[in-house]
Amino acid sequence: MEQKALPVGVDDFEMLITRGYYLVDKTMFIKELIDKKGTVNLFTRPRRFGKTLNMSMLRYFFEDGCDRMGNKVEYAHLFEGLKIMECSDKYLQHMGSYPVISLTLKSAKQDDFSLSYTMLARAIAEEFRRHAFLMDSEKLVPYMKKRYEKLMNEEASLADYSDALKFLSECLYSHYGRKAIILVDEYDVPLESAYQYGYYDKMVSFIRSLFESAFKTNACLEFAVITGCLRISKESIFTGMNNLKIISILNEKYDEYFGFTDAEVKQLCEDYGMPQKFENVKEWYNGYVFGNANVYNPWSVIQFVDDLIENVNCFPSPYWANTSSNSIVRSLISRADRKTKDEIEHLIEGKTVEKQVHEDITYDEVYKGMDNLWNFMFFTGYFRKVSERMEGTKRYVTLTIPNKEVHYIFENKVLGWFEEEVEKRDLTRLYDAFINMDTTVVKEEIEKMFFDTISMYDYYESFYHGFLAGILYGIGGYYVKSNREGGNGRTDLFVKPMSYEETAFVVEFKVAKNVDELEKKADEALAQIEEKCYNRELKSEGYVSFAHYGISFFGKKCVVKVYC
Repeated sequence: MEQKALPVGVDDFEMLITRGYYLVDKTMFIKELIDKKGTVNLFTRPRRFGKTLNMSMLRYFFEDGCDRMGNKVEYAHLFEGLKIMECSDKYLQHMGSYPVISLTLKSAKQDDFSLSYTMLARAIAEEFRRHAFLMDSEKLVPYMKKRYEKLMNEEASLADYSDALKFLSECLYSHYGRKAIILVDEYDVPLESAYQYGYYDKMVSFIRSLFESAFKTNACLEFAVITGCLRISKESIFTGMNNLKIISILNEKYDEYFGFTDAEVKQLCEDYGMPQKFENVKEWYNGYVFGNANVYNPWSVIQFVDDLIENVNCFPSPYWANTSSNSIVRSLISRADRKTKDEIEHLIEGKTVEKQVHEDITYDEVYKGMDNLWNFMFFTGYFRKVSERMEGTKRYVTLTIPNKEVHYIFENKVLGWFEEEVEKRDLTRLYDAFINMDTTVVKEEIEKMFFDTISMYDYYESFYHGFLAGILYGIGGYYVKSNREGGNGRTDLFVKPMSYEETAFVVEFKVAKNVDELEKKADEALAQIEEKCYNRELKSEGYVSFAHYGISFFGKKCVVKVYC
């Protein structure tokens, strides 16, 4: 049997079905949504965990479809052979039975309010155009059609767009005689961008008006589904909405419908003739816990299996690394205190940390404490829940890094962010002490830098070598050469002045097994420079004055010795 193409980047349910892409059947999500009978349902999951595809599936299942001219469009065929079709008429009677408003806010990721608002108004206008047949409906009175035309043509005021979803549902109710389902995807994207670029209050005001009118006081609403990455505080967006059900990654309800389960990934590997790759996929992309369900990152699984089809020996990649928004995480990390850095080190080493979780996030308070860093990273997919407990009214979750893909992100992004912060500091005191051979100050400055960064390589000489070489490259009036051949072996660093009359430096690093061994290892480094004649290259270049640095490390401590 011919293998189906994998839906890399496909998040439209109709396209996925009609073009014959491989489908992981999540249609029982529809059954559970009907059973739970929530009026306004907010689902928060990390980016790229299938939210948009699920929202598209809901639209095609529930919508009494019409094209823009009002001609009937049937979508029932899209669900043939899927699990929902095996359910009773209690569920199937809902198929194709409602007017549906479907809106995504992802286009509002802009750097100023005017442009962001324009993109939101355009997205709303496009949904009005999708229902353009309402302009010909005899059941809409003239003033409704006049306003509808302005909204559809992007000519309406901010006030008109602020309650546009409610108005559209009223128009649909007038035409169909049935209440509307409203689907809003990526609701928090404009809020994150607004906070990042300094127009948060304006955007909160607009989104609050849009949502309150649509979800709080709307007699024409059947039910709503909203998706996003974070649960934004009810006080900032969902003021007074007692009908709001929030389903985060901590909730057991709907836990297996976002992300792939173990069985689904096994089946995927078997369907593409690579069952032997299952453990590899599991090691890299499994490890998330939503409610009680253990799930895989679907975006990365699909990408990796697609690459394996081309080359069964290809290595896993961190596909998710560049898809999630991390600007606020990076900014929070730049403010991290010593305790936070130590805890991130523990996580990189495979250990766990316990943190109190606050499911409500308010962007304007995001920098008020390091607790927000942990909550932000937890709910956006950087950590996995190992266990949880209650202490009075407080909820605590034990966290760990979920898999190799996210571990890669920590190694190559988070660690790099810390090091960039260290490199921004004024290193004049270190440089002056190094040139003047003030070993006490050199030691103090190196240890300060180590305590301001994190590393999973503390006990490897290559880390210390790379870190110190990078720092010393900025020393004015000197060239730094790393691992050059010199004398009878390889020295770690040469620090050479531009003037041949000034002192040139040879630097050798050693790693101690414990604190007590630091002095001995620094002496060994100096002895090695002497024994192997590492300064021979410097002499051949014309330098006449030399100093030898022996530096030993254990964890974040060091001993610095110099010999002239």
